[in-house]
Amino acid sequence: MTDAPTVEDGAPAAPGGAPPTEPGPERAPLRRSREHKVISGVCGGLGRYCDLDPVIFRVVLAVLGVAGGLGLVTYGFAWLLIPFYGEEDNEGRRLLSGRVEGSALTAVLVALVGCGLFLSMINNGSVLSFAMMLSLAAVGAAYWSRHRRHVESDGAVDPATAQAVADAPPETQAPPAPGTPSWWRDPIIKDGTTGHTGATRPVAETGYLWGPDDTPYAPRTGSSTSAAPAPRGGSIAGRTFLLALCAAAAGTGGTWSNQPLGTSLEVGLACALAVLGLGLALSSRYGRTGAGTIVSVVVTAALLAGAATLPKSVKAEWRQQTWRPTSAAELHDAYELGTGHAQIDLSGLRPGRDRALATHASVGAGRLKVTVPRDVTLRLSIKVGLGDIQLPGEPEDDVDVAPSRSRELTIHPQAGGELLPAAKIRGTLVLDLDVGVGQVAVVQR
Repeated sequence: MTDAPTVEDGAPAAPGGAPPTEPGPERAPLRRSREHKVISGVCGGLGRYCDLDPVIFRVVLAVLGVAGGLGLVTYGFAWLLIPFYGEEDNEGRRLLSGRVEGSALTAVLVALVGCGLFLSMINNGSVLSFAMMLSLAAVGAAYWSRHRRHVESDGAVDPATAQAVADAPPETQAPPAPGTPSWWRDPIIKDGTTGHTGATRPVAETGYLWGPDDTPYAPRTGSSTSAAPAPRGGSIAGRTFLLALCAAAAGTGGTWSNQPLGTSLEVGLACALAVLGLGLALSSRYGRTGAGTIVSVVVTAALLAGAATLPKSVKAEWRQQTWRPTSAAELHDAYELGTGHAQIDLSGLRPGRDRALATHASVGAGRLKVTVPRDVTLRLSIKVGLGDIQLPGEPEDDVDVAPSRSRELTIHPQAGGELLPAAKIRGTLVLDLDVGVGQVAVVQR
């Protein structure tokens, strides 16, 4: 008399070795579905867990994927973090443990593509607002549906109906298609136990009627297995990392002189990310990579996202530029510098009584110093993305770095601590000063 076969999670197996039918939402944890799977079973699992049609989740995620990439980010991370029904290990855990497979790499790439689309739409408020509203609506509908199912399941169930459901035979399932080698499963021995076959047990007694080949390097003949699989190649993590560094240096160096700093860094980091992704793909067949490669992919993707947020006005080349207009005709409407130290000397400029002259100056990254005469009225509008603002009368060593700084003020000319009379005021200067990262300094002379 033999014991009844079992499956994972302690559920009894169906006659003939077919996998059990997935339970309803009131009993099942959140798992990816095997029965209702189009790509990875994420939407099928969400539909079973929330008692909703999986098509609803597919449509919502597809729309969110197009509108800002949020759907791709959600789907990729759900693919990595939610295991299949009947399994405990998810794709992310297998990936970090060194078992690199095509499904895990695809999930990572989907999430990275979604992150890139999301960053490209981050300044489009209407698209992000629509994505957030649709996400909240989908989450609310899923929560309501699952809560409603739990309320309905609290009622009494007819014993005859419950017994009929329990005695009903499971749905007939087709044999699973061969997939990737399942080296993490131990073969089932004839006596019902599990463990690797050795010299004391016949290697032919695996207990499987069908299934993926457990020895990918030597094909099975009939129901027997060959010897243990040949070891995989050595680690390629070091070579992958060095190639990624070379690709980053080549991409950044090739665009350093003719592109903004952010664009140059984006090209280099994108090249490095491509090499790391190729290394992960090759490692699943020809070698091994450890968790360090996965961490490198995540760090590179984060750096790429940071580089995408840099203002395009920030140049890679550091320059020093000085302008000294002495008359209204020589004063330009705007002064711009990408990266470096810009000085605008307006100390010799006199607009004239009851007259105003205006100009705009911007520096992507660096220092902007504006020198103004003491006998004119100043109307200042200053914006600094990250850095410091130094006004007339403040000591030079008083540096206070902070993000998103802005000042709008009017400075009247003084002499000896008292305001100058109107007859001695030589006009008004209107200055609009903007620095992305760095310092704005206004000095009177």
